[in-house]
Amino acid sequence: MKLTILGCHSATPREHKHTTSQLLEVKGNLFLIDCGEGTQMQLRKSKIKFSRIQHVFISHLHGDHFYGLIGLISTFRLLGRTAPLTIYGPKGIKEIITLQLKLAKSWTDYELHFKELESTVPEFLFEDEHIKVTTLPLEHRVYTNGFLFSTKSEKRKINSEAIADLDLKPFHFTQLQNGFSIELENGKTFENEKLTHPPEPQKQYAYCSDTVYNEALVSEVKGVDLLYHESTFLEQHKELAKKTKHSTAKEAATIAQKAAVKQLMLGHYSNRYGDKNEFVKEASAIFENVILSEDLKSFSI
Repeated sequence: MKLTILGCHSATPREHKHTTSQLLEVKGNLFLIDCGEGTQMQLRKSKIKFSRIQHVFISHLHGDHFYGLIGLISTFRLLGRTAPLTIYGPKGIKEIITLQLKLAKSWTDYELHFKELESTVPEFLFEDEHIKVTTLPLEHRVYTNGFLFSTKSEKRKINSEAIADLDLKPFHFTQLQNGFSIELENGKTFENEKLTHPPEPQKQYAYCSDTVYNEALVSEVKGVDLLYHESTFLEQHKELAKKTKHSTAKEAATIAQKAAVKQLMLGHYSNRYGDKNEFVKEASAIFENVILSEDLKSFSI
């Protein structure tokens, strides 16, 4: 998994502070997570080929999380896109997007598929041979979801050096990749572990967009490799966090600590703070492995 932060700030975009959007790459497939204003410009800066994006996940219908979507959809059309695009988001997102396309008389030449969400319990969204995606219900001022991305266990990898002198048939490779030992035509047997390497371990990324402190999340993100949890405020503005249904860095760290995640990433910073290292300082008092999201920075999961 490779995660690229396109924008990690809250409310309104600034010259060097872009609103929320992320790109997750899994086995060559790109998943766009939220689409704040200016996302397509950040994609261009990241040298991302637009046509590779097949799925867009929108957490909620606040502007700093989806105002860039209609522009991106329109750009896809102008670039001659033909591949379908699937958009997952709260109920109402289809009406918003199609109304803009209708009034602008700018219908796409490619298929737009909408999967509208309204469940308040975790819901399965997407699955292929490499990954599974489910929702993480959150508590905000409007209906909001986070998303859990889980890779699937893969086949074992052939040890090319170990098999170099063996006369293997095609079915032997299949057996080895599926974890079985093999027997050659001369009667010799080989244990699977002698000829293969273990598959890559399963990876999990949990994206928790705008939300109040919510301990119901703990069981849903237990032990994930990376938890992104919004941290709009510091503790000095805890009352403001409650009022606006956001979280503080300390609260995000508490969720990470209770869920025993491997790493916590903070983001969705309020523009009132000049030094983002204060977020790390506050969170690190609760949970040790804390990193900051930063515009146009990539992370390996």
